[in-house]
Amino acid sequence: MPYLNSSLFEPQDIEHNGLFISEMPDDVAIPLYSATVLKDENGKKRKGALSTLEYLFAFLDAYDFASEGKDEIQEDNKQLINASVLGLIFEKINGYKDGSFFTPGFITMYMCQETIRRAVLQKFEEAKGWKCETIADLQDKIEDKKEANELVNSLKICDPAVGSGHFLVSALNEIIAIKSELDILLDREGKRLKYYHVTVENDELVITDEDGDLFEYHYGNKEQQRIQETLFHEKQTIIENCLFGVDINPNSVKICRLRLWIELLKNSYYKAKNVLETLPNIDINIKCGNSLISRFDLDVDIRKALKKSKYSIDAYRVAVHTYRNASDKEEKRAMEKLINTIKSDFRSEISTNDPKVKQLNKLGAQLFEKYNNNQLFDVKLTAAQKRDRKALNGKIEKLQTDIEDIKNNKIYENAFEWRFEFPEVLDDDGAYVGFDVVIGNPPYISAVNMKRDTTLNSLFKTQYPLVSGTYDVYALFIHKLEDLLKTKGFYSYIIPNKFLVAQYAKKLLNHLEANQSISSSINLGAHNIFAEASVYPIIILGQNKGHNKFQKYIVNDLDLFIKKGEANEEKTLRVYPTLQESKFKLQGGLAGFQAKSISKYISNDQTEDGIKFTVSGCVDKYIYNNKNVRYMGTKYSSAYITTQAEVSDDKLKFWVEPKIVIAGMTKELEAVYTNEPLALGVGIYGLYNLTEIEGYIITAILNSKFTSHYFKIKFKDKALAGGYLAINKNTLQELPFIFPDEQVANQLEQFSKKIHTLKKEDAAADTSALEAEIDAMVYALYGLSEEEIKIVEGV
Repeated sequence: MPYLNSSLFEPQDIEHNGLFISEMPDDVAIPLYSATVLKDENGKKRKGALSTLEYLFAFLDAYDFASEGKDEIQEDNKQLINASVLGLIFEKINGYKDGSFFTPGFITMYMCQETIRRAVLQKFEEAKGWKCETIADLQDKIEDKKEANELVNSLKICDPAVGSGHFLVSALNEIIAIKSELDILLDREGKRLKYYHVTVENDELVITDEDGDLFEYHYGNKEQQRIQETLFHEKQTIIENCLFGVDINPNSVKICRLRLWIELLKNSYYKAKNVLETLPNIDINIKCGNSLISRFDLDVDIRKALKKSKYSIDAYRVAVHTYRNASDKEEKRAMEKLINTIKSDFRSEISTNDPKVKQLNKLGAQLFEKYNNNQLFDVKLTAAQKRDRKALNGKIEKLQTDIEDIKNNKIYENAFEWRFEFPEVLDDDGAYVGFDVVIGNPPYISAVNMKRDTTLNSLFKTQYPLVSGTYDVYALFIHKLEDLLKTKGFYSYIIPNKFLVAQYAKKLLNHLEANQSISSSINLGAHNIFAEASVYPIIILGQNKGHNKFQKYIVNDLDLFIKKGEANEEKTLRVYPTLQESKFKLQGGLAGFQAKSISKYISNDQTEDGIKFTVSGCVDKYIYNNKNVRYMGTKYSSAYITTQAEVSDDKLKFWVEPKIVIAGMTKELEAVYTNEPLALGVGIYGLYNLTEIEGYIITAILNSKFTSHYFKIKFKDKALAGGYLAINKNTLQELPFIFPDEQVANQLEQFSKKIHTLKKEDAAADTSALEAEIDAMVYALYGLSEEEIKIVEGV
C-alpha cells in the first residue's frame, strides 16, 4: 500500500487494543456465519469457509454504501461510496443529542448555489469592476482563464457547526460546477476540458462528455487520465484553499474529514502502474472547538506578536501548506510542531496585550509608586491613603482572579480562536479579514439545557447581547455571523422558523434588518426536512452589511398551502410559525371544580360592580354579548385566593389585563379584543401580553376565513360531534401566526376596530364588506395562491 498521507490512516488509541488487518493471517479459513448475508449463485445463503481477506471483501461487497436506504440496490456498477451516507449514519448513531440533524442534499445544494454564486460574482466585481447578474453574464466577459481560476480559488467558505461536513461537500461540488459553466475548468497545462460538462445533480458531481455519456476513468487512456487528474487537483485546491469547518464534537470533525477525503478518493489516479497519487493532509482545515467561545476578540492586534516572533503570517501559511502536502510522517509532524509553536507565540503575545493584563500592570505600578517606596523610609500612611491602598489591592486581586479564571476555566477548554486558527482569512499584517461565505445548519438546542452552567450563560450574555431570555443556541450562531463574515460576505443558515417570531431573537432580527444584512427567509415547513426534529425549518439568506430589504417568507416556489389529492382528496397543510412561538401568552378558563367553587361569588345582577365572568355562548366574532355574562363582586378576589390557593396570582392578574377572548364551543373561530376586566369561564380562552394595536390585528387574523379553514383541516381528526371545532389550549397554540408589516398592520387594525365599534352598537350590523377586506389581506399575508383562495372560499 502506498503512503496515503492522511491522519485518517493513523491508528487511534482504541485500535492498539485489537488486531490490525496486517496481523490477520490470510492462510486461515474462517467458517461462514450461520446467518450470513452472503449468497451463492442460486441466491441461497453461502456455506463453508473463506480466507480472511476473501471473506472480508465479500462481506463488504454485499452492501451498497452509496444508498441512503430508499433506492434499490444495484448489483452492477455500484459506486464505491456516497459521502452523504456518512452524515446520515453519524446522525443516527449520535442520536441528535447535540441538536444536529442530517440536512438533505437538495437543501444543501440550494443554499450553496444561492450563496456561492453571489460570492463569485462579487469577487469579479471587486477585482475587475464587472457588475454581472448571472454566471452566464460573467462567462461572456472572461478572457484570462487562469486569472479567473485564481479569483474563484480565493473564495473562503466556512461552516461553523460543520457536523458531518455535508455543506462543505456541496460547496466543493458547486464551485467545480461554476468553473465548468465559466469555461475555466483547466488541466495542469492550462487547457480546457472543452468536451465535457460538469453539473451537480442530486447533490452529486456528474461529468458527461459531448454525447451525454458518463465519464469513467481507466488507467492507460490518455484523455481519461487528463480528466481524472484535473478533477483530483481541482478538488484538492478547493478543499485546501476554500473550505473550512469547526465543530465542538470530535466525532463530527472526523466524519467531516473522512467525507472530504472520500471526495478526493473518487478522483484519485495512478501516476504509474500500481503507483497511486499521494493524498494530501486535508484535515487541517476542519478543526475541533466551540465556535461560540474565544478567549481573544477578532479585533485584537497581533502585529506586536508578529514583530517579536521570527514567524510572519506568510510563514504561517507556508507551514500549513507544507503540512498538507507532507511527503512522509516525519515532515508532517515537524510542520505540526511548527504550526503549534507559531500559534503559541500569538497566544502569549495577545495575552500580554490583553486589556485586563495591561490594567493589572498599570495598577501594580501605581501601588508600587504610591506605597511600596514609602515602606523603605517607614513613612506612616494617613487613613485616606490606607483606604486608597486597600482599594488598589482589591482591584489588583480581582483582575488577577479574572485573568486566572480565563486561563483555567473549563469553559475555555474547547474555545476556538478564530483570531489565528485559519491564516487564510488573515491579511499580511495579521488583521482578521473574514470569510466570503458562511453556511450551515447550526444546532437546535435550548439554552434551558445550559441553565446549570451560570458562568457559560453569563459569558454568552456578554458576548451575544442581542439574544436574551430562554433562547436556542442557533440564535448565537446567527449573532456570530457579523464577526465571521467579511463586509459584504454572504450567508445562509437553515434554522427553526421561530427565529422570525421569538421574543429572544427580536433584537437580533431587528439588528439584521437595520444593517440590511438579511435578505429573505424561505418556509420549508411543507417539505418535512427533519423527520426526527420537532421544528419547522426555514432558510435565511443575507449579506453582511449589504443592501437588502428583508422579504419574510418567500413562498412562491413552495407547495400549495392545501393540495387536493387524487382519489380521496386528502389535504396537506403548509406549515407556518405558530402562536405558541410568539411572545403572547395563552390562558385557559377555569375548569371543573374550580369553576364550581366560585359559583357563590357570581351574581346574576348585571348592575353589581366587579369583574365580568364569561361563560359559554358569550363570545361572537369581534364582540362579546352581555346576555350570558355573569358578575363577580368586589369581595371575590380575597375570598377566592383563600379557598383556591393553587390558582396563581398571575391567573387573577390576567383577568384584569387587556386580552383577546376566544370562544370554545364553536364551528368557526370567534374572537374579540377587550381592555375591560373580564374573567374566563369554562371553555373560554384568553390571549395576553399584547398592546391594543396587536389586539385588534390578531383578532382580525383569528376571525378570518383562512384561520378557521386551517384549523378545520389541521385538527380534523380531533373535531367534536356536530361540526364543532376541537378548540383547546394546545390546538390554539398551533394556529399559524405571522405578524404583518407596518402598512398591512395599520389597515388590519383600522378594519378590526371599525367592525368592533359597529357590532357593539348593533350586534346585527352588516360588516361583510369589511370582513372580506380582512380576508384578502390575510390571504396575501400567508402567501396563498388564487387556487388556494378558491379552496378556502369554497368556490
